[in-house]
Amino acid sequence: TRVLSGIALVIILAGVLYEGGYFLWTLLLFASLVGLIEFYRAVHGVKIGQPFKMGALEIAGVVTTFAYYLLMCISERKEYLFYILVISLVFYMIIYVISFPKHETAECMQVYFGEIYVSVMLSFIYLLWKIGGIRYTVLIFISSWVCDTCAYFTGRAFGKHKLAPVLSPKKSIEGAVGGVLGACLIGGLYAYFISLPVIATALICAFTSIVSQYGDLFASAIKRNHDIKDYGSLIPGHGGILDRFDSVIITAPFIYILCEVIIK
Repeated sequence: TRVLSGIALVIILAGVLYEGGYFLWTLLLFASLVGLIEFYRAVHGVKIGQPFKMGALEIAGVVTTFAYYLLMCISERKEYLFYILVISLVFYMIIYVISFPKHETAECMQVYFGEIYVSVMLSFIYLLWKIGGIRYTVLIFISSWVCDTCAYFTGRAFGKHKLAPVLSPKKSIEGAVGGVLGACLIGGLYAYFISLPVIATALICAFTSIVSQYGDLFASAIKRNHDIKDYGSLIPGHGGILDRFDSVIITAPFIYILCEVIIK
């Protein structure tokens, strides 16, 4: 089940990335909304199968995520997205004041953090597609999923030293190094065949693959903090959106920034 669902996910994602545009926007909006709700469930310690009722703050997070994506789709002015983030923060503050003392300060912070961590960071996949199409966007998945695959097999073959024994006992330093080298190599080969700067692209993939592994560990830390096994069950054998896209979430903004500064 895990292998078949993984293959199906890759095929669907490849098709959507190839088509881009509204197809990619729709998929990312869906992933952001589902991932955001998964995050809210997690920070409230609600396990899969248990009922979860969103409060005013969580509903506001869903609404502002939709507004952010709508504006991203219809406007070419990226500074408008920054305005939405400021407005959404004020929105949470108003709810906090009106409902006082129903909500704790930490709840406002969690909701706003979730909006940035899930919705905004995933949106960089679409923003990157807008400046470089599928040619650039594939780099996100080389630095995350290819890195993860290379790290897994390298760790199985040579892993002896634990990378993060508390957060993820199965990960090894050798595996992490193998993931970085694998992403660097595949990124360089990919760049060569599609006429991108080979050295620059390989180095970008190497750097962001390090970042992606921290993204994976960060998502694991949240789960351990709140005593949950998976964020969701949307993808059979893989868990939820945050389980499968944890490294993609943190990698996407870095790939976007580096492509804008170095390659473009």
